[in-house]
Amino acid sequence: MYESGEDYIETIYRLKRKNGSVRSIDVAKELGFSRPSVSRAVSILKKDGYIVVDDTGNLELTDKGKKKATGVYDRHRTLTKFLIETAGVSEKTAEADACRIEHIISESTFRGIKKFMKTQKDAENQAD
Repeated sequence: MYESGEDYIETIYRLKRKNGSVRSIDVAKELGFSRPSVSRAVSILKKDGYIVVDDTGNLELTDKGKKKATGVYDRHRTLTKFLIETAGVSEKTAEADACRIEHIISESTFRGIKKFMKTQKDAENQAD
């Protein structure tokens, strides 16, 4: 899946968690894209089996879509926190950089970062 597809399903996932339902217009507003661009992306995601669109226009992630979206969302959250804590950058900068990094980072590097973050958290908990 391309970076843009990951951005779309991550956005659908986040909006669904936040609002309970998601329509194409919600995705367009969230990402700042035109409705035709979102419509095209929705068609591709639907064709590839990541989402379904119900009779009322609500977007739903399939099991395949949920698995992909939760993975992208986890990378985004973990990398944002990692950048804030290790590089000392602002949340805004960390969010923007994490959004770019999450699409290209190798699985082994990401696992290493997660392990590092867990080790740091465990060390902090033992110090308390």
